[in-house]
Amino acid sequence: MSTWFVSRHPGALQWMRAHGPAFARHITHLEEADFQRLASGDIVIGSLPVHLAARVCAQGAQYWNLSLNMPASARGQELSADELRSMGAALERFDVRAVAGTIFPT
Repeated sequence: MSTWFVSRHPGALQWMRAHGPAFARHITHLEEADFQRLASGDIVIGSLPVHLAARVCAQGAQYWNLSLNMPASARGQELSADELRSMGAALERFDVRAVAGTIFPT
């Protein structure tokens, strides 16, 4: 079992080092090649798009979201670890699944 942290944000990385569990791998984006290395039982931590979180879970890994209550005024800005903490940053486990064959009709 391996723990992955996925984030391109320096403040999130600092927050994880101070408040999160230890992780073996830090990557800035979850790429196709990473899914080849992701094993059942692994833990993936980050703020992934829902389709990638579903794929993580479909492979038997756990997805833990770095959740926070971000005001609209802070969106699009790099946040420090202290700002993340003040916004209530926490790790929450989600079990995400795609519903096969359900593409919204256009």
